[in-house]
Amino acid sequence: MSLVVFETPKYQVFLVQINVICIHGVGLNIYHNRVGISSTQGSSGDYFPPDVTFIVQGRPIEAHRVILSARSPFFKKKFETDWKHRSEVRLSREKLSYPALYSLIHFFYSDRLEIAVDDMEDLVRICKVCKCESLQKIVEKEVIHQKYAEYKALRDVDNSQKRYVLQGLSLPEEDRLPAALRRILLTALANSTHENGQADGIDKLVSGMGIMHIAKPVDDLADVCVRVDTKVFRCHQVILASRSEYFKARLSRMKDFHEGKDELSVDFLPCLEEHDLSMDAFEKVVEYMYTDGLEKIDPDQAEEMFDVASRYLLFPLKRAVADVLLPHLEIVSPEELCHWLILADMYAVVKIREYCLDTIACNFETFADTKEFRAMLLTLPPPSGDSSLRTTVPSVPGSSLNTDQGNLLDDLREKWLEIEAAELDQRDESALQFDHRLKMLLHVAEQENSDAQKEP
Repeated sequence: MSLVVFETPKYQVFLVQINVICIHGVGLNIYHNRVGISSTQGSSGDYFPPDVTFIVQGRPIEAHRVILSARSPFFKKKFETDWKHRSEVRLSREKLSYPALYSLIHFFYSDRLEIAVDDMEDLVRICKVCKCESLQKIVEKEVIHQKYAEYKALRDVDNSQKRYVLQGLSLPEEDRLPAALRRILLTALANSTHENGQADGIDKLVSGMGIMHIAKPVDDLADVCVRVDTKVFRCHQVILASRSEYFKARLSRMKDFHEGKDELSVDFLPCLEEHDLSMDAFEKVVEYMYTDGLEKIDPDQAEEMFDVASRYLLFPLKRAVADVLLPHLEIVSPEELCHWLILADMYAVVKIREYCLDTIACNFETFADTKEFRAMLLTLPPPSGDSSLRTTVPSVPGSSLNTDQGNLLDDLREKWLEIEAAELDQRDESALQFDHRLKMLLHVAEQENSDAQKEP
């Protein structure tokens, strides 16, 4: 098969984990491990099934209402009216192309469009109906381009074998997946407040059932609630499960528990309870899971966010928190930077750890003059005296360091050597100089600690 790919700037596809469109009858299935969707022959209990199925030209496309509603005003209106209580929708228009609709829904999930050149005109018509105006304009221009373009290398290749690929970055920001899910998130958060007499609803959990009697506003399509302290957050199972293995496991167990229970009416939402974290921290976690980023964060929340990221197995969340915090770290005092270094090392936040080590190495004497830095040295494992025992391998100045985290003082020494030992033949002498300076600082720190203990 030949490919016609029109390059666009590289774009980190957001939420590719929820690319869970299930195509049956054509020998093709698109799944992602993070969602845990099984093959068509597998057990349906291994995944979170889509909640709507479209039958087009006799072939099914399964999807999730919340994703389609977020991306298309047409689908949003239909799910609020004609298709409100329908789990299966048959589309029988003659000009409705299965490959074109499939490609569009795939784009809704992944912000990546891939379609055969032969199906592009059908896609334009579907985009017009679904009111995907920005995508429609781009594809229309490409259709015209395809009519007049002549590819010598592909002159003898049929259009059904040529593929057009478009990344979401080509669309305006407001029409991309993160922005669409942010709108859904804001609506769900607004509905999460205790309104309409629901202030005491959080105390009405059905004993032993893990459900809550809460009406389901159609504007957010929430299908699960999460109770944190005194607030109930309305969420969507497909997003929580696709973004976090922790929630994937919890929702799977909850689904198995409720399966076959008649007590779950349409006015009930399954409910999870989360403990040992604040409402503000969970709101930030939800923001990240929906939008793959954080707009802002209070530095005082950072430690709790790192802990929550580890608990929910959302390790990329640590990087997102670090990205927001780095501008703040540029203006903190040397004393506070020592605190951030210990915190980053404890929670394996590489970006902050590396920033702190670089800053300390570049301003080593400034930090050496602070009591907090010297006190920190007493809490750290001693550096490796023998180079063969070091956790970082000495490298040529300017080359990349070993990215594995190891002994902080070993890593600090390597950073310092990169700066001070410009020539290779000076590294051994410089290393001895660093070790001697460090030994002096440790002696001073021990004396200061002894004096502090003697004080009444």
